[in-house]
Amino acid sequence: MFDPHLATNSYYDRHFDIQSIKVLPGEYYATGDNLMICTVLGSCVSVCLRDRQSGIGGLNHFMLPHDSSQDANSVVAASGRYGLYAMELLINHLLKMGANRNRFEAKVFGGGQVLKNMTFMNVGQRNVSFVLEHLKNESIPIVGQDVLDIYPRKVCFFPKTGKVMLKKIHSLHNNTIIEREKAYLHEIDNQPVAGEIDLF
Repeated sequence: MFDPHLATNSYYDRHFDIQSIKVLPGEYYATGDNLMICTVLGSCVSVCLRDRQSGIGGLNHFMLPHDSSQDANSVVAASGRYGLYAMELLINHLLKMGANRNRFEAKVFGGGQVLKNMTFMNVGQRNVSFVLEHLKNESIPIVGQDVLDIYPRKVCFFPKTGKVMLKKIHSLHNNTIIEREKAYLHEIDNQPVAGEIDLF
């Protein structure tokens, strides 16, 4: 069955000498194969999640909708539901591939303050706070993290070993990351929250 959130951009990474998947905002990818999963983060966050025994793992890339409503309670509820949806997409896919939830471990990245004119919304901080709280509530241990600050990050995740290679991008030669995240934020703000997810 077609999943519009599943990343499809595959390429061969010559630097790491491995087949790779590029995950864009709003996407995720999960695998049991010896692949590298990469993404570039600004204000968005990614969770690298894996079964530490089987090596089945994946990565998502998401941002909460911003506070555009006067009703704070409804905004928090909608944002939380969106974040839960993004996390459950990844978790459910891993479980369907045979991962064991009791062996999950997570690494968390992103939430940089890179949307200069959107600092009043604390986009990155809200994303990081949500995902750390969610993983705590799910009893999934966080074994590594690099969050907040002002820099975009390139994250390369090797699910088989759990290794992550992280590069902070100190100077942007173009606005691709920022423009991509602004477009993604606009898109999720104008879409209804996705429906229920079947949990295992």
